[in-house]
Amino acid sequence: MESLIAAVREQEEAARFLAWPGDFDLDRGDHVEEVHLASGAALEGFAGDGAGGTYFFCGEGGEERPILYADSEGGAALVAIGLPELVRLLLVVPWWRGCLAFTDEESCELEAEYLEDIPDLMARRDRAAAALGLGLPDQADALARLREVATQSGEGFVLIFTPEGHPYEPLFTP
Repeated sequence: MESLIAAVREQEEAARFLAWPGDFDLDRGDHVEEVHLASGAALEGFAGDGAGGTYFFCGEGGEERPILYADSEGGAALVAIGLPELVRLLLVVPWWRGCLAFTDEESCELEAEYLEDIPDLMARRDRAAAALGLGLPDQADALARLREVATQSGEGFVLIFTPEGHPYEPLFTP
């Protein structure tokens, strides 16, 4: 099976949607600070966002590995288990960073703001998902999964600012 990273690079429409509004760029995998996982597990930056945040694969393996997101302000959270789950999140809730309470209401308000600027957002999203061969969850399921991963599964994925030995702050609180 072809890697999803390769598929994103090959599918221009999907790559454009993930770049914006997804704010996910496969050419920005270098984090601005030296970091490591408290567990000592491997950490591999593979993508980033426009504000200096980085997506990291955690542990050994391929695209099925857990994915940690670290922002440029010293916050971090586990956001997906595997790249397909992350891409689905970015397609369905590209404004996920603003959903601190993981509620539909919060997400719908942000969605309305995005739709003002990008009226064809849903059509673009659906074409991107189809190009990548991904089925999409509904918004509530995507947020529920993000909450589960970030607040439960993510407890074992503490990012440390290596020079000072300080942990990053959790992006979400349980």
